Amino acid sequence: MNANTDFSMPARRFTATAAATVLAAGPMVLAGAGSAHASADHGRASAVVLRTGLDVSLLNKTVNVPLAVSLNEVRAPRSAERTALTARLDGVDGGQPFSVLRADVASAKATVSASGAEASTNLTHARIHVPGLPLLSLIEVGQVTSKATCEAGRKPAASATLLGGVTVLGKKVTLTVGGPTEVKVPGVGEVRIDFSKTRTTSRTAAASALELHVSVNPLKLNVADVEGTLTLGSVTCESPSAAPAPASVSAPGIKPQGAPAKSGLAETGGTSTTPFVVGAAVVLLAAGGAAVALGRRHRS
Repeated sequence: MNANTDFSMPARRFTATAAATVLAAGPMVLAGAGSAHASADHGRASAVVLRTGLDVSLLNKTVNVPLAVSLNEVRAPRSAERTALTARLDGVDGGQPFSVLRADVASAKATVSASGAEASTNLTHARIHVPGLPLLSLIEVGQVTSKATCEAGRKPAASATLLGGVTVLGKKVTLTVGGPTEVKVPGVGEVRIDFSKTRTTSRTAAASALELHVSVNPLKLNVADVEGTLTLGSVTCESPSAAPAPASVSAPGIKPQGAPAKSGLAETGGTSTTPFVVGAAVVLLAAGGAAVALGRRHRS
C-alpha cells in the first residue's frame, strides 16, 4: 500500500503542475504573438545655396570642360555656412582658382524629426561669375531665401523670397513669379531666369529661389563659350511616413478576447477560455493515465 502511494503521489503532483502550466502559459503565448509595431520614417530634407551645371568651351571649342560645383549642399540633419566658392578649370586663368560666388551670407540648413522635415537657405549680397567674364558679374542679388516644410499630418509647403535689387550682366531687372525673365546683352550673352519655382505633393515639397539658364559668349570670339544652368537656393523635404496600425495576431484555433462565439460554443456555454480548459484536461488525462500505469506496474 505504501509502495503504491510512493508511485502515485509523484504522478498526482505532475498532473497538477502540468495543468497549472497549461493555464498559465496560454495567455502568455498569445501575448507574445499579439501586436507588431513598425517604426515611423522621420522623413528627408536637403538644401543647397548654389549648384552649377555649366559646359565651358574654350578657344573655338578646342577645349571643353564642365563647371559642376555646389556651395553648402547639405542633407538632414546638417547645416553649413560658407560665403565663397572657387573653382579650377584647365585653360581658365592658367588653371588658377577663380571665384564663382562671393556673398556676405550663404547658409543652408536641413533638419528632420519624428514630427516633420524642413530645409532652408539664405543668400545675401551675392555675386556670381562664370569663365570669360572676369570683371562682369553674371548676376548680383540683394537677398534670396527658400524654405520647404513637411510636417506630419499636414500639407507640405514651399516658398522662395527675393529682397533687394537684381542685376544680370550689368543690367537691373525686375523678376516676376508668373514666368521667366529674359535678359539679352549684345556682345555678351543671354540669361533666362525663373524666380520662385515651387512644387508640392501629398508628402513632398521643393523650391528653387532662382534658376538661371545661361548662354554667354563675349563678343562671339569663342574665347569662353558658357552654356548651362545655375540654381540658387534649392530645398527639398519629405514628410515622415505614418506608422501602420498595430496588427493583431492570434494563435491558430484561439479566438481573441471579445470575439463572437461560434454556434457550437454558444449552445454549450463555451467562452474564450475554453481552449485553455480543454488543453488542461488533455494534460490531466495524460498524467492520470501515466499514474495508473505506474501503479499497475508496481503491483505486478
